[in-house]
Amino acid sequence: MSFSSDSFTSPNPFHICNICQKVIRKKEKGVRVPRPFSSGPSAFIPKEEIVEESQVDPLTEQLLAEAYTPSGRVDHLTQVMGLHPHYLESFLHSQFYLLRMDGPLPLHCRHYIAIMAAARHQCSFLVSLHVREFYRMGVCLDWLKGLQYVPQRLRNLNEINKLLAHRPWLITKVHIQNLVKTGEHSWSLAELVHAVVLLAHFHALASFVFGSGINPQVDTPNANGFQSVYISNYCTCDLASDHHLDRDLSSTSPETTDSVSELEALMDRMKRLQEEREEDEASQEEMATRFEKEKKESLLVGSGDLEDEVMPTSKVSRFVEDATFGYQDFARHGEDNPPTFRAQDYSWEDHGFSLVNRLYSDIGLLLDDKFRTACDLTYYNMASHEDVDTTMLRRALFNYVHCMYGIRYDDYDYGEVNQLLERSLKVYIKTVTCYPERTTRRMYDSYWRQFRHSEKVHVNLLLMEARMQAELLYALRAITRYMT
Repeated sequence: MSFSSDSFTSPNPFHICNICQKVIRKKEKGVRVPRPFSSGPSAFIPKEEIVEESQVDPLTEQLLAEAYTPSGRVDHLTQVMGLHPHYLESFLHSQFYLLRMDGPLPLHCRHYIAIMAAARHQCSFLVSLHVREFYRMGVCLDWLKGLQYVPQRLRNLNEINKLLAHRPWLITKVHIQNLVKTGEHSWSLAELVHAVVLLAHFHALASFVFGSGINPQVDTPNANGFQSVYISNYCTCDLASDHHLDRDLSSTSPETTDSVSELEALMDRMKRLQEEREEDEASQEEMATRFEKEKKESLLVGSGDLEDEVMPTSKVSRFVEDATFGYQDFARHGEDNPPTFRAQDYSWEDHGFSLVNRLYSDIGLLLDDKFRTACDLTYYNMASHEDVDTTMLRRALFNYVHCMYGIRYDDYDYGEVNQLLERSLKVYIKTVTCYPERTTRRMYDSYWRQFRHSEKVHVNLLLMEARMQAELLYALRAITRYMT
């Protein structure tokens, strides 16, 4: 079975941006033009640099791909992630276990859940990958026509899928109860945990795909080597003219006027914060105040001023219900907001890990290894500087994601986030984490201009793992509350 080319084209009222491939509502009638397929694994990173900076030799990379990737080949995702081989190995082990090893869910259901998760963010790269895997298994092929063709039991996952993807703090034990107590369509707790881990994994992986500009796998290009896309007079991600710069990204920190001084200023701030940390420790009250301040300031960060209305493409929309449901800030002005999730009350280390391991044997160990590998990964350098301890910066990146999701660590000083993460980086983080399908090349280029591409890929690994852990914390807490 294969999708016809007609089913992949945009519906009449919409067009596809020729840079970011977003499907947006037409403001003026566009025209069709041929566009060459972009070469290399990433639209953001030159192909040569991926080859030069990769620390995995080609043979090892091929063996890993054949053993652990769904496609059995070194795809674009594996090549970009291969810039960090230690993490890549941990990632592939956990993904292999989720998709192929013994577990509560049948193999074809696992790939379909991956499709449902990736489709929430219009991630055609992942959707296409798992559609191919599903088709290769040769069972229940009608499911590929869309959600209306799948069993009700699987469709019942839609609610928790959309909440996990966009507003995980809304998940309660009632959602869990609705899934495990629905008569003939009920899920066991073990099956539900497996499904939740799959959903969180592929939501977060979609963030990495968009954040790293992963190019689609092109197996059979058109005869002339071109694909047709619609272009319009204007799209917010148009990179060709400087006057289209997003307002969020055009401002620079007063301390930094170019990429060199930007790097030096960041190094100075890290040194100053370390000295202040050793001299004086903030009180618990002050730490709580700084968290609330950072949480509220995150409302002002993002691409909310983008005017284009992003619509799901027909290629993935068949796997999405309630497509208009999307991310909303955890803390919203003038509204009753959910209570802050205190990590000390329910943490991955003390609560989530043991629960997931009990209901889905060994996956907790693999996830824990992956979380730790991403957070502890360091080469002790920053751009051109060597022998640098980047622990403080890595934790700020991870905790900022959790802050946007309303998760607070009592022992962390959120004042460090404002000191270490410039505004353009915050815009990038929020976009990649909360609405990754809006990520553009300009956002990627706008921060840390002096840094290597491999360091920016490391940022994306941290964002991916922080997002996945945040989703799991909310879901597993709800399961725990249901069980007690």
